[in-house]
Amino acid sequence: MELVIKQLMNEFKLKEFQVKNTIKLIDDGNTIPFIARYRKEQTGNLSDVILRDFFDRLTYLRNLKKRKEEVIKSIASQEKLTDELKEKILSASTITEVEDLYRPFRPKRRTRATIAMEKGLEPLAKILLEQNIFEGSIEKIAKEYVNKQKEVNSIDEALQGAMDIIAEIISDDAENRKMIRNIVYSRGLLVSSAIDEEAESVYDMYYKYSEEIKKIPSHRILAINRGEKEKVLRVKIEAPHEEIVSKLKKKIMLQDSITRKYVEMAVEDSYKRLIFPSIEREIRNMLTEKAQEQAIKVFALNLKSLLLQSPVKGKVVMGFDPAYRTGCKIAIVDETGKLLDTTTVYPTPPQNEVDKSKEILKDMIEKYKVDIIAIGNGTASRESEVFVADMIKEIDREVYYTIISEAGASVYSASKLANEEYPDINVSLRGAISIARRLQDPLAEFVKIDPKHIGVGQYQHDVNQKRLSEVLTGVVEDVVNSVGVDLNTASVSLLSYVAGISKSIAKNIVKYRDENGKFKNRSELLKVSRLGPATFEQAAGFLRIIDGENVLDSTAVHPESYEETEKMLNKMGYSLEDIKNGNLKELKEKIEEYGIEKLSEQLNIGILTLKDIIEELLKPGRDPRDEMPKPIFRSDVLKIEDLKPDMILTGTVSNVTDFGAFVDIGIKNDGLVHISEMSERFVKNPMDIVSVGDIIKVRVLNIDVKKGRVSLSMKKA
Repeated sequence: MELVIKQLMNEFKLKEFQVKNTIKLIDDGNTIPFIARYRKEQTGNLSDVILRDFFDRLTYLRNLKKRKEEVIKSIASQEKLTDELKEKILSASTITEVEDLYRPFRPKRRTRATIAMEKGLEPLAKILLEQNIFEGSIEKIAKEYVNKQKEVNSIDEALQGAMDIIAEIISDDAENRKMIRNIVYSRGLLVSSAIDEEAESVYDMYYKYSEEIKKIPSHRILAINRGEKEKVLRVKIEAPHEEIVSKLKKKIMLQDSITRKYVEMAVEDSYKRLIFPSIEREIRNMLTEKAQEQAIKVFALNLKSLLLQSPVKGKVVMGFDPAYRTGCKIAIVDETGKLLDTTTVYPTPPQNEVDKSKEILKDMIEKYKVDIIAIGNGTASRESEVFVADMIKEIDREVYYTIISEAGASVYSASKLANEEYPDINVSLRGAISIARRLQDPLAEFVKIDPKHIGVGQYQHDVNQKRLSEVLTGVVEDVVNSVGVDLNTASVSLLSYVAGISKSIAKNIVKYRDENGKFKNRSELLKVSRLGPATFEQAAGFLRIIDGENVLDSTAVHPESYEETEKMLNKMGYSLEDIKNGNLKELKEKIEEYGIEKLSEQLNIGILTLKDIIEELLKPGRDPRDEMPKPIFRSDVLKIEDLKPDMILTGTVSNVTDFGAFVDIGIKNDGLVHISEMSERFVKNPMDIVSVGDIIKVRVLNIDVKKGRVSLSMKKA
């Protein structure tokens, strides 16, 4: 364990106490959000992002340790474990290195080498490989191993079998594999070509393509992999084969031995037949894993930005789910998200009932005093936008519209959860309700959908689905807990992402609320079935009670710190009533004057925790999303034909990838800001510049009306 601790200290640039305490907190069953928020003193203020990376790395190193023990035990059981080999295994820093060392001792399926061994040719292979015979005839030696009973019918067969054994010995050597892997990775090329050059496809840029393995970006690896899977592309790795074989020969072969030429043939065969195909697979797998991790990271960052989009509070919203033949589904929700009315209209082709649809919707807008129309961005979105923009010009009151991501709405509509929420509402109308409520509270609505279906990823269907789910669930947990959850209004979906709360406990909370009315204080949670002290400790600080018995229940102050918080307020001349009335304006100044270190010592509470408490008291019930940019509300439509080069527009970032950002500028398709157009300076990662939901100014570079593509720039915008 000491080695694991040292490695984590080096990799994360942490002090020993941070690593040891963090490992203990994780092993004691604490959740990442709880550790990040309420155990800052122990971790040295590590963020939830660093803690999740730390947890992943700790898991890997523990698995590595376990694998080393398994390998050592296996080799020892074969009575082949030497002190030198054991030391090499123990000092290996990756699972790949351990597997390389284990390779010669791993139980094998029947190979050419094992068949040759069964025929008794191992001693001959040893003679050839030792290369210490300098005169005489090797054929004469090989003749002794001709044995028709063992199916060795000739000298050539004996020599061939011996060379097969040598080829496998060379291939199984960990040092050889490491050397070759390093050369192939550092100097090899990934090459793709078309299986049918005449066929048109989205992969045409990869029909004659090659790039250095060490430089190829993740999104290209995944695109090439997909092209290969769809049988459009042929993919291989090119490497300096002659140079590698030459290095192998130099390392293995001795001068002047009469067995030299046989060893030479074995080296060439080993590389061509065994080593290179295996290393090629390994490197392809390694590139894919690395690319998948990057794609998952991109997805995670985009998802976090999407979930943290600013809620639009206090507005009556009309959700508009566009479609053609089946009609546009309409749902109106009040300021609290309660469903008021639904209908279906047919303003789009083939029906084109524009006037009739306008009349129906104008009456509904007037009746329910609709403020904003939220239009889903799927099929028929832009035709619907044109219709809505035209309609609101004919309305006396101020009504705006905005475009909302409808990713996952159809998945939600048909889900068991949607059926429980709206049992009497047609499946097709539930999507419109979701779209309306996404504008009012994106987080509360998006948590109802499997994160994989929220379309902010890059090749999300091509990556390891288990790993994707783990990472995205972690993102949702971190966001939900950083925002906090209203205990008296939250759905089961939202509650189940709160630290320590499982789906079954979330259901029990809602059941308790339905049977007993609103929660009056946090400690009442302990009356909920199966919610014990351990779960309470993890969850309580993230659950808010507005207008409860204790004003601290509406803040992120943890109940474990209530006593110290009251003492601190009393020392500074305040009471809990002052929090309610917002009378703490001079609290910070008074504490600075008194001395925060002195106060921390007297209260026996860490400085970091004390600072968090002070921030919470100054802004009780603060929603961090309120500081995020609001959606763009429009009253008129923009068409691609309206665009001109150098036009300056305001848009919303809808997706960020490794190669740039897609921006909704109000036309049918999002425009692309390529990474090279994001800044005057060099940009390594687009996410350093923008996030999903950002409102940015862009300049139009090029317009391709036929393909519906627009190139944008953030330079001089």
